[in-house]
Parts: sequence; C-alpha cells; structure tokens
Amino acid sequence: MRLNFDFTERVVIETEQMDWVASPLAGVHRRMLDRQSAESGRATSVVWYEPNSFFSPHSHGGGEEFLVLDGTFSDETGDFGPGMYVRNPVGSRHKPHSRDGCTIFVKLWQMAPEDQSFVRLDTGNRPWQPGLVDGLSVMPLHSFGTENVALVKWQPGTRFTGHQHPDGEEIFVIEGVFEDEAGTYPKGTWLRNPAGSTHVPFSREGCILYVKTGHLPHDLNARLESK
Repeated sequence: MRLNFDFTERVVIETEQMDWVASPLAGVHRRMLDRQSAESGRATSVVWYEPNSFFSPHSHGGGEEFLVLDGTFSDETGDFGPGMYVRNPVGSRHKPHSRDGCTIFVKLWQMAPEDQSFVRLDTGNRPWQPGLVDGLSVMPLHSFGTENVALVKWQPGTRFTGHQHPDGEEIFVIEGVFEDEAGTYPKGTWLRNPAGSTHVPFSREGCILYVKTGHLPHDLNARLESK
C-alpha cells in the first residue's frame, strides 16, 4: 500500500475529518497521511492510543519522531504529556503504551542514520523566539543537515512575505487556523508543500504550527526508489 508517496505533489488533509483505522495492535488506531507500505517503511500518521493500550516492543530502523497532541504517551524512558516533542534515532528500541490514552503526530523512517540524538523537549516550558515579522514567534526543536523542525506561533492578523521552499515544507496545525492564498487550514490539518513550492502565508485568527523544512529535496522520490 502506497499513500501520498509522490513527493513532488502538494498534499492537504484535514485529519480531524478522517476515520480512525485500527492498527494490528488492539486499542491503537491511525489516521494515515503518507505511507510507503502497509506496515513498514516511511510513514506519517496521527495515532490514537486508547487507555491501557500497548504496542509491541520494536526497533526503529529509520528512526521515529513524534509530538504528543493530547493525553500521555509512555515507554520505558518516561511519560510524555501534551506538547512533548520526542525523537528516537535510527536503531533505537522501545515498548510504548498509554495508561490514560493519548494522540500523537508521528513520523517513521525519516531520519539520517548519522543523527543519533535522543530528543525529549517539553514545548510547554520552552521560550519562544522572535520570528522574521511582527506577530510571529519560533521555538526551534531540532536541526540536522538541511532538516529543521520548529513550532511557529502566529498572532491574529499576522502576515508573512511570499517565499519559496527549495527543499520542501511540512506543516501540522496544532491550534487555530492557518491560511495562504490556496486555502484555509483549521486545527488538525496536515500540509506537505514540495520542493520549489511558493506561498504567501497568513493567519487572521492566529495559530500554532509544527513546521519541518529542508527534508523534501527534488530527488527524494528517486532516492527512495533506489533503496
């Protein structure tokens, strides 16, 4: 099964309008956004753990990155509540579970093998930095090579200049409503803008976004097909 696996195409999905799909593990459900195959390889998903649900112990051959949207995610390294940003590098292993239930935005098999950082950041307790325009604030989360991950906060009425994404951009709307000349994107919307794309973003209502840039080069499809 391949899903949204042409990285030259723009993709916009309102995830909160999607049905949950049961995973092979009881009590764990997914909204699948992009996917290389049914149960392996590169994937981006929103995942919901019911209370007292468990996932089997497993290794991350391509690494794992996730942001806790609500509830508490747990594994043998700790408990991670709303706003926790976690990276488990290539080769790491854990047994995840959730006593109270949780929802996470998660990306699999999308890390450089050389990036061996374990990241545990509580975004609720980290400072915001001034952005490039008035009304915009940035919270850097991780950088490696050309990849940059951050939270971005837009005050109501903020407008940014038109710009290009040479190596692509990915956005998940955590709160509020994000906009550009192509549409309006409420909470839970996932956008993937391909390499070379341009837009003029703004937010009349205000919003908080997860933003990743520099990870979708022009030749990404060819790189993945060659593996």
